[in-house]
Amino acid sequence: MNKLYLLLLALPLAIACNSARTPIADEHAGEPGGERARGPHDGRLLTDGNFALELAIFEAGVPPEFHAWATESGRALAPADVALTVELGRLGGNVDRIAFAPQNDYLRGLAVVHEPHSFDVTVVARHAGVEHRFEYASYEGRTSIAADVARAAGIALSVAGPGTISDELALYGAIAPDATRVRAVHARFPGVIRTVSRNVGDAVRSGEALATIESNESLQSYTATAPLGGIVTARHAAPGEQTDADALFEIADFSSVWAELDVFSRDRARLRTGLTVAVTSDNRAAAAGVIDYLAPVGNRASQSVTARVVLDNADGRWTPGQFVEGRVTIDTTQVDLAVPLAALQRFRDFDVVFAQVGETYEVRMLTLGRRDASFVEVLEGLEPGTSYVTANSYLIKADIEKAGASHDH
Repeated sequence: MNKLYLLLLALPLAIACNSARTPIADEHAGEPGGERARGPHDGRLLTDGNFALELAIFEAGVPPEFHAWATESGRALAPADVALTVELGRLGGNVDRIAFAPQNDYLRGLAVVHEPHSFDVTVVARHAGVEHRFEYASYEGRTSIAADVARAAGIALSVAGPGTISDELALYGAIAPDATRVRAVHARFPGVIRTVSRNVGDAVRSGEALATIESNESLQSYTATAPLGGIVTARHAAPGEQTDADALFEIADFSSVWAELDVFSRDRARLRTGLTVAVTSDNRAAAAGVIDYLAPVGNRASQSVTARVVLDNADGRWTPGQFVEGRVTIDTTQVDLAVPLAALQRFRDFDVVFAQVGETYEVRMLTLGRRDASFVEVLEGLEPGTSYVTANSYLIKADIEKAGASHDH
């Protein structure tokens, strides 16, 4: 699916999502005027008769944790007089259970509130033998999109699992003719050139006539022929001229070419022949090969040596002189969890992917490790076996941002 088509899809996706989005509980439902009641510490205020509990996520300089303050008839209750537990129901069915303990004038949650802060919340507070129970939804980075709409938008999924991270070295250079497939055509005997039948750029077959020459000694004419099939890249012959030691023609077979890559001295020890190289160019030509030669002597001016990769060019995708990048795979490491770089988006200050459960999508904030040109290791934030978006994830991000998903406690 090309980029223009995806962009054109973005608008109808937004429209379709408005009608296809599964209703998500409003976190302000049941609160006066639709606004969340706030406490003096800017936390969510939950009330049950004369009992009130302010619950906030505190994350200034520490990992996110719950703080709670309880009052009855407007009078602050001693933290030790209140038993409090909070359950966070996550998308996919996991439940985080958090106990609290008194600290100073508040109750402090004894577990980190992991990202994303998106959950169905159940709060149970007990004071003076009475249980107070509160339930509400607090979602961020979440949206629901009908399956047919997601398919039409090209949203692709994968299951989180192990991967391979390559230790790669990027090298730069250019395409050069394969020197073993370049031939100079000389006159066999001195003489006068009578005819020339090929010009620069002409394709020739092996044994095909290029010119006729009249020998100075025998006065007999003979034919100069192509020693291999290829393209005439140089012509130094014209009718009536006298032949000499210089070549009459040069012919190159470009069905195989070399990628000549510059290797700086600091990287030379990391390379060896036989290593795999992915070669690409600005015109999106791509091929894989191996290093078959490392020059033993460096270029004094550039302080580099040349690494050579032989590339098949039967389809003519490579042109001598074309600038290329070569990514050399020096080593590979198996990791427990990896995702494609193309799946990543930025959300708040995090690198994220979007987990999928049914028709609901939600951010997963990631701690990342090693990476290569295609994949990145995930250290935290995504559970193995999770279905997540790998293609067109920017459409999910756009729909979440349009819906106004917040990070508000």
